[in-house]
Amino acid sequence: MVAQIPAGCVVTYGELARLAGWPQHARMVGRALREAPPALHLPCHRVVNAAGRTAPGWAEQPQLLRAEGVVFKPNGCVDMRVSAYQPL
Repeated sequence: MVAQIPAGCVVTYGELARLAGWPQHARMVGRALREAPPALHLPCHRVVNAAGRTAPGWAEQPQLLRAEGVVFKPNGCVDMRVSAYQPL
């Protein structure tokens, strides 16, 4: 599912958990992404929390998202109304 998130869009951990059939396990999604082998080349930077905040301690994530055209609000969160990916 993560591999299908297009550039310029983001998805929340909770949305990925819901799509996987585990709606109460957003943190598990975060853990799985953190432990995913780099060889998979997953666009993990396109996953944010429900408020649109990027991962703490990952300074490159907002830079990568901005380079793809993701829109941020003045408070530093992704503008989910503009940049959220709505999978079918």
